[in-house]
Amino acid sequence: MTSATDDAPAARLARSAGTPEFTAALGRIAERAAEHDRDGTFPHEAFADLHATGALNLTLPTGAGGGGAGLAQVVPVVRAVGAADPSVALVLAMHLLNHVDLRAPGNPWPEHVRREVQRSSADGVALINALRVEPDLGTPARGGLPATTAERTADGWVLRGHKTYSTGIPGLRWLLVWARTDEPEPRVGAFLVPREAGNHRIERTWNHLGMRATRSDDVLFEGTPIPADHAVDLHRPDAPGRNAGVLGAWNPVVLSALYDGVARAARDWLVGYLNERTPANLGKPLASLPRFQQEVGRIETLLLSNASLLDSAARAVDEGEQSAGQAGLTKHAVTTNAIRAVELGIELIGNPGLSRNNPIERHYRNVLCSRIHTPQDDTALTAAGTAALTV
Repeated sequence: MTSATDDAPAARLARSAGTPEFTAALGRIAERAAEHDRDGTFPHEAFADLHATGALNLTLPTGAGGGGAGLAQVVPVVRAVGAADPSVALVLAMHLLNHVDLRAPGNPWPEHVRREVQRSSADGVALINALRVEPDLGTPARGGLPATTAERTADGWVLRGHKTYSTGIPGLRWLLVWARTDEPEPRVGAFLVPREAGNHRIERTWNHLGMRATRSDDVLFEGTPIPADHAVDLHRPDAPGRNAGVLGAWNPVVLSALYDGVARAARDWLVGYLNERTPANLGKPLASLPRFQQEVGRIETLLLSNASLLDSAARAVDEGEQSAGQAGLTKHAVTTNAIRAVELGIELIGNPGLSRNNPIERHYRNVLCSRIHTPQDDTALTAAGTAALTV
């Protein structure tokens, strides 16, 4: 007998990224990608489409109406959305990763708060993401304490601070804010801010080369009140990172899948262009020339390598056999290949590759953003080299 949970869209999607509903949603997302990129607008409708397919609940536990998916099931979904619109895929990836953390053993969140967040996602579009980066601190992955403070009150906490690069902020239902307490010996951690909480505002500062539709704007907390139980994960600054092994391995692989999707979208456009472009002096498509065939073969080699790396890394993480350090090397290799694959296409066709009239120009701007996500190349390579040289 098939249970109600097995019939849920998220459970079906956990088994396959190729459902008709998902494929149709991808088509609609891809059709609007250029417009959102040009205008720097947030694609709210894309997340309504994804929710209808179950994609937003892919990593929720099955008991909470989700797919209970492992990394090997998430990779093809994020890759496919990345090919359609990587800005949508990045917000989706952050949402899915936060729900992986919520379902992990040892998660310290109060049970009723965790259930509320999970239930909201099952019921509708209720995106969640962490807000960690600050103007003075930069990325917390490189150390340091947040300037954002949480002051204890009789009713709970009040937040004050300034966050930058708040990916997806126009569409977030839940803001997971990294802050320090005002206690004599400060603790640091995550404070869950509902979208409707007062005394915070968004400043439209996002004006980047790529991933423009993520609307990764600044958020200012100006005495934002939250309940006491929304301090969901506090610890001493020197305490080891909770669950770093799980998310440390998931995060690089999921992001790698996203940018591999961008490279595949660029390859698909390039193949169409080379088959359609027929110079008058040649009398046949560019695709018929050995030079173009050879260079596209180089692109195919890079993408084949990526597919193998991502598939093996995802299986290894699911089986507990890959560390965060190894996942960081996967990100370095896959994103380097993705960037080079798009560059080869642009080098091959010349000026049309840099024209804003052609999608490959947008794909190139987007794929370059892979370099700035944690772990960055220098961190991943230095950690791997240090480990290899330690005897």
